[in-house]
Amino acid sequence: MKQPFAWGTATAAFQIEGGYREDGKGDSIWDVYTHALAHMGRGAVGDVACDHYHRFREDIRLMAGMGVNAYRFSIAWSRVLPNGTGEVNEAGIRFYSDLIDEMRAYGIEPYVTLYHWDLPQALFERGGWVSDEMPDWFYRYARLIGERFGDRVKHFITINEPSNIIEGMTPGGSNAPARGYSMPERLNAIHNILLSHGMAVKALRETVDGAKIGIAPCSGVPCPPADDPVLVERARQSYFYMSPQDPKDSVTVWLDPIFLGDYPQEYYEVYGDQMPEIHPGDLALISQPIDFCFQNIYGGQRYRSDGNGGWTPDMDGITYNMLGWAVVPDALYWGSRFLYERYQKPVCIMENGYCSADTVDRDGCVHDMERCRFLENYLGALMRAKADGVDIRGYFYWTLMDNLEWELGFEPRFGLIHVDFDTLIRTPKDSYFRYRDLIALYTAMDT
Repeated sequence: MKQPFAWGTATAAFQIEGGYREDGKGDSIWDVYTHALAHMGRGAVGDVACDHYHRFREDIRLMAGMGVNAYRFSIAWSRVLPNGTGEVNEAGIRFYSDLIDEMRAYGIEPYVTLYHWDLPQALFERGGWVSDEMPDWFYRYARLIGERFGDRVKHFITINEPSNIIEGMTPGGSNAPARGYSMPERLNAIHNILLSHGMAVKALRETVDGAKIGIAPCSGVPCPPADDPVLVERARQSYFYMSPQDPKDSVTVWLDPIFLGDYPQEYYEVYGDQMPEIHPGDLALISQPIDFCFQNIYGGQRYRSDGNGGWTPDMDGITYNMLGWAVVPDALYWGSRFLYERYQKPVCIMENGYCSADTVDRDGCVHDMERCRFLENYLGALMRAKADGVDIRGYFYWTLMDNLEWELGFEPRFGLIHVDFDTLIRTPKDSYFRYRDLIALYTAMDT
């Protein structure tokens, strides 16, 4: 039986839930970090955020009105295990159980992200991702989630954008915990993240009948002209190139060990003497079969021939969102195509979105035409890839509603739903209705 295409939207717990320390929740590294920034007069805290913890039923109703059939959300590890391990917080379990039941009542399939950057502070103080105990901690956490929710949840993302975990450990990095670690420590963390992914796969296979699992890295995509096979090949090689200056942003460092069973050769060549010991069985654990090649893609770089056998950036007519990210719709075409060709797994775009400074107009509406065009153009590129034979199973717009954009505060708005952070009133934007219409259009074309 043909599986329905997953038309979804996505959120992260810290960015929307609020409920800070409510009902037994423990602190995460983002709680601690943003409170420190606020104390210094910078940033905003997630104590209330969008108050999704109390308003989730309203949010699910709005989601259903948009016509999505899937919702990707993350579980706050410290809400269900306040110390990261040990005693379970049943109030936190109950919140996610009620959330899952509510979306299922509207025919919305839950896609659970186990980890979206909000490490329990208690585990950070015990070493965090540098600790070789982390894979075991993550296994026990994943097993709890599988045991409690696996009767109703079948789709899981183990870790979101692992490169951003390492960014927060890089000197000068702006993500929590914003502590500088040495290169050997960061390479050890990379290995522990991959081992933790493997342990989560193991835990979910043990506890969830029919689990569908993936991991969601993020990548910018080099986009060549489709009619130039030389540049297409160059773009493919560039997409899978590992930077010797910073391995964390490489597609292959995260996905080759999972899908191909080993780190890329150049990783060993550049960092071999700084890498942690790879124990017997590590790579087998990391490369357990998973079901999807998930990827978060927002943009990339467009190229053209330079007339001399090489290529040059082609950014004529390119627009940018308020964070300065280039809007390059073909990134969804080439990114999904290159990933499918290399890893031979169904592709699902788990994040893709547009950021702007939206306001409610005098007519009570939010007229975000740039985001509407973004959706039209990016989905058009993704559907071209699908028509060209790429096995694409879903698309999740980032994000459902305006939220706390990590250390950047509340001003950058990615949502399809506007949130007034003083009153917490939700207002569907024009893009909310445009996404609804696009879902209906492409669903009709696919039947």
